[in-house]
Amino acid sequence: MSGEVPSRSSGTARPGRMRRILRGPRPEAVPVLVGRACALVGTLDIAAGVFPRFRHSRMHAIAEVLPGALGPFAAALSLSTGVLLLLLAHGLKRGKRRAWRAAVALLPAGAVAQFTYRHSLVGTLISLALLAPLLRHRDQFNALPDPRSRWRALANLVLMSAGSLLLGLLIVSVHGEHIIGDPSLADRITHVIYGLFGFEGPVAYQGDTSWTVAFSLGALGLLTAVTTIYLAFRPEHPAAQLTEEDEARLRALLDTHGRRDSLGHFALRRDKAVVFSPSGKAAVTYRVVSGVMLASGDPIGDVEAWPGAIERFMDEAKAHSWTPAVMGCSETGGEVWTRETGLDALELGDEAVVDVADFSLAGRAMRNVRQMVKRIERAGYETRVRRVRDLGEAELERIRQAADDWRGTDTERGFSMALGRVGDPADDDCLIATAHKQDEHPGPYGDLKAILHFVPWGTDGVSLDLMRRDRSADPGMNELLIVASLQAAPKLGIARVSLNFAMFRAALARGEKIGAGPVLRAWRGLLVFLSRWFQIESLYKFNAKFQPRWEPRFVVYRASADLPRIGFAAMQAEGFVTLALPLPRFLRRRRLSTPRPCAHATTAERNVRAA
Repeated sequence: MSGEVPSRSSGTARPGRMRRILRGPRPEAVPVLVGRACALVGTLDIAAGVFPRFRHSRMHAIAEVLPGALGPFAAALSLSTGVLLLLLAHGLKRGKRRAWRAAVALLPAGAVAQFTYRHSLVGTLISLALLAPLLRHRDQFNALPDPRSRWRALANLVLMSAGSLLLGLLIVSVHGEHIIGDPSLADRITHVIYGLFGFEGPVAYQGDTSWTVAFSLGALGLLTAVTTIYLAFRPEHPAAQLTEEDEARLRALLDTHGRRDSLGHFALRRDKAVVFSPSGKAAVTYRVVSGVMLASGDPIGDVEAWPGAIERFMDEAKAHSWTPAVMGCSETGGEVWTRETGLDALELGDEAVVDVADFSLAGRAMRNVRQMVKRIERAGYETRVRRVRDLGEAELERIRQAADDWRGTDTERGFSMALGRVGDPADDDCLIATAHKQDEHPGPYGDLKAILHFVPWGTDGVSLDLMRRDRSADPGMNELLIVASLQAAPKLGIARVSLNFAMFRAALARGEKIGAGPVLRAWRGLLVFLSRWFQIESLYKFNAKFQPRWEPRFVVYRASADLPRIGFAAMQAEGFVTLALPLPRFLRRRRLSTPRPCAHATTAERNVRAA
């Protein structure tokens, strides 16, 4: 891979504009301040609606500025306004246009309530004062909506119901001096649930307190229902996916420039979107996860046109107020990203790359691998390494089904270094290594025991995509198939094989050496501890068995404060954190076994899949 880095004046980028725009879509000061102000006012609104003594305490002067009035209606209105402002605060911080519109409509309503119910001129003026910066700086609230999903409605129902239940229990309990008798916790919970649906519960109060509690609980229930219905029935704005035309253009770029990055073929995942440079000679693929615009690997295409594609990427992030981030770019890619955008880069780990010409099982360093492979071969296992185009449809379907059933989790994992499909007609250059053993009682997949799938890396390389094996097979299947693939590589014209990515490899390697300092040892100890849940140390040690050369990979980010959010988004994208309910297994299997036809599929293939 060439270490040449394109200059800012190369390609189709506009250098003068790049530095101004591509410093990153940092939130403007006004949206952030307004969002924080709305969150504060919303919290005080909720406190004023929940706690009866709040309005008569030392905080009375602050509560005076809150929308709402005394009495049952005032409590319900104050509570509703507070919850809505809290819901809007995050969108206002990000400069979202729809959040701005909702706040502009909500704050005057609160001001009217101030004057109508409480006759508070001060409260009315303060409410309008918060409205003033919204109107004055409306041009800073122009971010487009995020991709939508019907799961948002379900998530809202669950979270709002739980929050309303807890807040309602607090409302029922804070009026202790007016409660008649001593109701149990079960009675209070029952009263809250009834109240959310607008019915009277088992808890009785003296005077008008029962009306205050009833109106407040009813308002919470109504908010939960209205927000859920809105999210469920609003116009669909689905997450962008790779179109057939985009896929064809990306494949053309990979045919010419695919040798540069071992992760290039993973840009063809069909759950990614893409932006192209103005010249069309470079592209950046990405997915939006939890407000993070997450790219992976280096830009695709001519390195001289990378700045133009990066500019389009950053423009898109700015338009939607997404947090830009890049996972797993190379050193060359990191240099271009940081220089063209003003973003920062942090070493994330290392990619294990084996040069086929240098690989051998001989020598003391390969003793363990050599002994394991020979032991498995003596147990009756044999291997086959072939291109996808050399497999029959029946065998390919059996491999697809086995790969799905042998997956260790319900969620298909992978984003930056996984293709997400096996055996697509357009991926006929992919490599499949399989292990076989004849059994007296064969399973549903016959003698098939393990699978390795590699994607192309230019014309003379492959990059490991997935490893799957039958749980009943002997240990060492992955080692057996990697060795078989490396030994078969010369006949297939393969000179380089990229294995797994090892996160924080440098820290693990240096931390165990003599002379490592206490900070480095502590960092390594933490990584070893986290390896109980994530394959950090085990993946590094597995890769190290094959004596690879290590290629550093980087994460590119806007600010250190964004790293936790980027990390969480990356874990979601990779499938380690799932916030949505998975599809039934039989539906996932059907979808995997019948991939959509792509731009390179023949007419006959399209007809078969349509039948």
